[in-house]
Amino acid sequence: IDVFLARSLLEKLYLFQYPIRPASMTYDDVTHLSAKIKPKQQKVELEMAIDTLNPNYCRSKGEQIALNVDGTCTDETSTYSSKLMDKQTFCSSQAASNVSRYAAAVYKKGELHLTPLHGILQLRPSFTYLDKADAKHREREAANEGGDSSQDEAEDDVKQITVRFSRPETEQARQRRVQSYEFLQKRQAEEHWVHLHYYGLKDSRSEHERQYLFSQGHGLAENTELIKSPSEYLMMLMPPSVEEENDKPMAPSNVLSMAQLKTLPLADQIKILMKNVKVMPFANLMSLLGSGTDSTAVLRCIQQVAMLVQGNWVVKSDVLYPKDTSSPHSGVPAEVLCRGRDFVMWKFTQDRWVVRKEVAAVTKLCPEDVKDFLEHMSVARINKGWEFMLPYDEDFVKKHPDIVQRQHMLWMGIQAKLEKVYNLLKEHLTPKKQEAQSAHPLLVSGEQRVSMAKAKVKQNYGQLEKELQKQKAEMKSHDTSVKMDVSNIHIKEEPVSDEEPMDTSVYEGMNNGIVNGLHVEEDPTDLNGHLPGGCIDRVAQELKAFVSSTFKKQFVLTLSELKRLFNLHLASLPPGHTLFSGISDKMLQDMVLDTGCKQILVPFPPQTAASPDELKVYALWEAGDTYDQHRQVLLEIFSKNYRVRRNVIQNQLSQECGEDLNKQEVDRVLK
Repeated sequence: IDVFLARSLLEKLYLFQYPIRPASMTYDDVTHLSAKIKPKQQKVELEMAIDTLNPNYCRSKGEQIALNVDGTCTDETSTYSSKLMDKQTFCSSQAASNVSRYAAAVYKKGELHLTPLHGILQLRPSFTYLDKADAKHREREAANEGGDSSQDEAEDDVKQITVRFSRPETEQARQRRVQSYEFLQKRQAEEHWVHLHYYGLKDSRSEHERQYLFSQGHGLAENTELIKSPSEYLMMLMPPSVEEENDKPMAPSNVLSMAQLKTLPLADQIKILMKNVKVMPFANLMSLLGSGTDSTAVLRCIQQVAMLVQGNWVVKSDVLYPKDTSSPHSGVPAEVLCRGRDFVMWKFTQDRWVVRKEVAAVTKLCPEDVKDFLEHMSVARINKGWEFMLPYDEDFVKKHPDIVQRQHMLWMGIQAKLEKVYNLLKEHLTPKKQEAQSAHPLLVSGEQRVSMAKAKVKQNYGQLEKELQKQKAEMKSHDTSVKMDVSNIHIKEEPVSDEEPMDTSVYEGMNNGIVNGLHVEEDPTDLNGHLPGGCIDRVAQELKAFVSSTFKKQFVLTLSELKRLFNLHLASLPPGHTLFSGISDKMLQDMVLDTGCKQILVPFPPQTAASPDELKVYALWEAGDTYDQHRQVLLEIFSKNYRVRRNVIQNQLSQECGEDLNKQEVDRVLK
């Protein structure tokens, strides 16, 4: 199809968009009574006749409207001379500020002729006649009130007039006045209307004007705009949209697009993201910053604006509540809000659940502020409390132990400040265990099945132990004549009442046909119920290997933590392993001392709520590295006091070792 550019009506052609007409006004029978335009403003006002004879026209309503507007008398100033609403006025408004991309097209004989539009106007009904009716009503009321007053009172009272001289207008005041809405309205009203003559669709003048929609000359010389190279033509079709960028709607002050965000420095990007999201895993933060971002730089920046809580990053309180600000709810200063929010964050480092009443009781803040703190980082659960909104991020904790350790030390400092400010009691410092969390869900995962099985084995452990002792007693009574050389056998004769044996239970499926971890059919005990010497050696070797490898990783462990790690080790072993023969607490402690560890008698406070196993502390005395001497000095310090300041430790290390350690070396020894 050949395309031609018609230029005869250039800067003269407008597109009028009419509203949906009522049934009494169709396209065929519309009569334009008058039309006028303000060319500078591109504003049009049309007056159209309404077909009052149409069966869909409500005559009584039309008479009522005419009566309200003009009253009972009719003269030249009447809006509706026929005492009937027989016409409707339409006023225009610009549909688009930039119409250079629009054109009117006419297709004829395989040719498409385009005429650029000069304006697109939307016509809407004007209801100025209602204003006129209101004005008439007010005039009638004023006339009625004026008739009641006496003519003697008609004379005006003498009033004092105050004369004021206006100051000369400054340039700034003049610019403000020129840009004001009132001034612009006045300027628009000053432009005179230009009256137009309307020609109908079938009028000869209209048909003559329509011929200008076709290109008058088909020669290429007259259509130079279309003689372009392909690249120039493509540029004409899709020009760089500079104006569109200026016409974009302004976003709210608290909204920043990702495109604008990436133009900022990395530290500002992280601060803005954390301030908006408040809680975010490190992996999500890296994905938002885009590929190619250095994770080390991100870690350096994130620690300036956020704290680590359960492996996830939570924005710092002083970022959300800057200095010299206050609470929108209670007017509390930012410093008090930061302390209260830090307390909530610290509670979530201790437990996944926080109770709102407890936070309000400690911080003494209003409920709205406490609710804001909790909504930043947790989700409310019915009859349970507030749960931290994100799961524990084990991947980040495993990959970045140095960051985790540094954040832990920061939290220790925050905890010390909170203890002084809020006078925290012991129940506030120890995490609570909620019974509601132990309820079994309807869908049980594999890990939950394992924990349920282990709990069931714990319940049956006492009964299994009694049955084992009974079997041993019966075997002893039947075989008293049998004697054995027991010089190489360590006999397990520990009263149950004095010291409970360790819980070495594993999965429930491993205990089918097992007594204390041993298959009854393949019982390795001798006739007296004791383990053979070879089996004892294998158990000792396995236990020693476990203790050695554990202390080389951890260096310092309580008996409670060591027993927990040993139970996890047993759970990973196959059924029938030699360590299932029954390892008591005494055997485990003796093996710890045999592997080069020492018990550190830490003087814990007498009012501590720790269990006896948590008070027994064992440490690796010699690891064979360069820090053995420093570690021994540190353990000696903690054998005299359970809480020591860092500068005291650093001075003691320098005195004992005869060398000044830098901060990194002290951190490594402490870690």
